[in-house]
Amino acid sequence: MMRAYCCNSMTNTLAPSPLPEPGVPTASPGRKATISREDIIEAALKLVGPHRSVSTLSLREIAREAGIAPNSFYRHFRDVDELAVALIERAGESLRRIIGQARIRAHTERSVVRGSVQAFMEQLCADDKHLHILLREGTVGSDAFKQAVDRQLLFFEDELQLDLIRFAQANQTGLYEPGLTAKAITRLVFAMGATAMDLPQKQVPAFTEQLVTMVRMIMTGTQTLAANPSARK
Repeated sequence: MMRAYCCNSMTNTLAPSPLPEPGVPTASPGRKATISREDIIEAALKLVGPHRSVSTLSLREIAREAGIAPNSFYRHFRDVDELAVALIERAGESLRRIIGQARIRAHTERSVVRGSVQAFMEQLCADDKHLHILLREGTVGSDAFKQAVDRQLLFFEDELQLDLIRFAQANQTGLYEPGLTAKAITRLVFAMGATAMDLPQKQVPAFTEQLVTMVRMIMTGTQTLAANPSARK
């Protein structure tokens, strides 16, 4: 068996390279010696897309992408389903941050609607895998995945509800059932987003305008119901 050698300038002789210390793990060619939970999530994220569901990923496929032995996977996740839920949670956090920033920049109710919808559509067109995960796993994933997506949508609804109340108070406009209004808007946008994933790019602007109008119709409805109790009958 051949052994690597290095040059010893002091003695001008060839000396063998040091052997690994006992107990110190060494990585096989093409595999990492250590890997974090985040590394595995990133590897799985590379494999999913608009036409690839988290539910179709295999453990061996994820391990190969991450550059680890399959057994190393279990140091961080119980199974692929647990990894999928972690991906969904990360996707929700990422998208809430993006849309939250759009809402913060807005100064009026109308600009909140347009800014939030445009931020959502921009992420969709940018091939944001986080958004694709939320849109796809809520319809084709397992019950566990659907429940994880639903939890993320509830977070969106809670945050939107607070914004709706704040703008209603600032503009002295009515707001009927803030929680239900936030839910109607959130579920509409995500349902329409699932449809928009396969749209040709040239159709996106018109689709975005339609979505903005739909959300404003909900806002007009909630304000009308708040101002006119007889309209609730």
